[in-house]
Amino acid sequence: MPVAGKTATSPADQRSEWTLRERVEELQLIRDEAYEGLDPKATERQHAKGKLTARERIGLLLDEGSFTEVETLRRHRASGFGLEDKKPYTDGVITGWGTVHGRTVFVYAHDFRIFGGALGEAHASKIHKIMDMAIAAGAPLVSLNDGAGARIQEGVSALAGYGGIFQRNTKASGVIPQISVMLGPCAGGAAYSPALTDFVFMVRETSQMFITGPDVVRAVTGEEITQNGLGGADVHSATSGVSHFAYDDEQSCLEDVRYLLSLLPSNNRELPPAVPAEDAADRRTDALLDLVPDDPGRSYDIRAVIEEIVDDGEYFEVHPAWATNIVCALSRLDGGVVGIVANQPASYAGVLDIESSEKAARFVQFCDAFNIPLVTLVDVPGFLPGVDQEHNGIIRRGAKLLYAYCNATVPRISLVLRKAYGGAYIVMDSRSIGADLALAWPSNEIAVMGAEGAANVIFRREIAASDDPEAVRQQKIKEYKAELMHPYYAAERGLVDDVIDPGETRAVLIRSLAMLRAKHADLPSRKHGNPPQ
Repeated sequence: MPVAGKTATSPADQRSEWTLRERVEELQLIRDEAYEGLDPKATERQHAKGKLTARERIGLLLDEGSFTEVETLRRHRASGFGLEDKKPYTDGVITGWGTVHGRTVFVYAHDFRIFGGALGEAHASKIHKIMDMAIAAGAPLVSLNDGAGARIQEGVSALAGYGGIFQRNTKASGVIPQISVMLGPCAGGAAYSPALTDFVFMVRETSQMFITGPDVVRAVTGEEITQNGLGGADVHSATSGVSHFAYDDEQSCLEDVRYLLSLLPSNNRELPPAVPAEDAADRRTDALLDLVPDDPGRSYDIRAVIEEIVDDGEYFEVHPAWATNIVCALSRLDGGVVGIVANQPASYAGVLDIESSEKAARFVQFCDAFNIPLVTLVDVPGFLPGVDQEHNGIIRRGAKLLYAYCNATVPRISLVLRKAYGGAYIVMDSRSIGADLALAWPSNEIAVMGAEGAANVIFRREIAASDDPEAVRQQKIKEYKAELMHPYYAAERGLVDDVIDPGETRAVLIRSLAMLRAKHADLPSRKHGNPPQ
């Protein structure tokens, strides 16, 4: 039992006379204060908002009993403005490492109960340290964000702390996976750290992100808007594209963070983790014959195609609510992780536009950085026409996807399901921009444009001069399709490696990825590229 009168803040003259056993007893008191010494009402207020505490969140994220904390006893050294009498242990952020599915993961979690999770000098220093440790160890970093921004009482020191985080986010980019989980407010410059990471998760009603809050917006523009309306989970997952995923509660959110980590390598020097596959590698996919309509003008859900092809029909879609005309997903084929990029005919006919190009480009870059092979399913009628698209930079932003594919050195397989027209065909990882294998189904139509548009351009004078323009137009459409758009035209010219039976799609992809597993490709020597922005 502790010596009578001993506290976690015993004077130095008392402590100097203690035995080692007494010092250990004092250490336990200090740790108890660090773990449970907060006002119970602060925890009650956190729970009343539908939010877990920082330690509860870490407990859900990591394997049970695996967490090792770093700098538990850290305190701020600021004085003035009321801080001199408030020096709680941890300084409002829990940092350390543990395991997820047995693999090391580093984590930091803002504790909103301490200074509202606001970042000060000591707080930032703890985050800097754990980020440096993650980079050095080559392990993923997960941030559990629930903070009120910079600690005003510490002035510019707090701002400098954010700068150190941003610098490390950038240094770690493409080296270790970085995941930001938004579980509370994130305002001002603090929002830039999540934006620099690979994936952002948000929880509805309790998490918000914005540079300037509703009060500032109202004062400057006169617009009235709520915090969730300005920067809530649904706004960022469906409108801005800042968040990749949105959830109704923290438990399901953190469960999916664990699932995502199971699909990712620990760092850019490793391959993603493979698992034994129960789904037969040679399983036929004859259901695809009925899932995809013969008429290229009819829509269908590309996700049904993905489910039929991948192991056990399981995949993890990224950005499911934003830029829905393209689907990006992580899945497995014969136990190996693959990244899938697919046009979505069920949304805007699967056209490429500004948002879908940026969404796919970012995903391709991530997969390439972390050694995840790419499978591209093509059914694209072209780029979306329109004044807004042109004025808002479809050229430079569509070029982002082109640049990402051309720069990627991981195994790349493209498969044309139906139509593949114009520049959009080239951009969707065609053979001409470096796909290792370009495949197609017998239903493919690869051309500069659709037959109707092509006939109207090529034969416009002949059609206009005829006694029956519509009959001539239809005849010319048939001729154009027969000569320049038949299923084997691209294969005959070496632009498609093979035309395959849709029922063999899964088996062909798995065999092809096995062949490409040891692929090695070098880019020209350079400091870095200059991708279109």
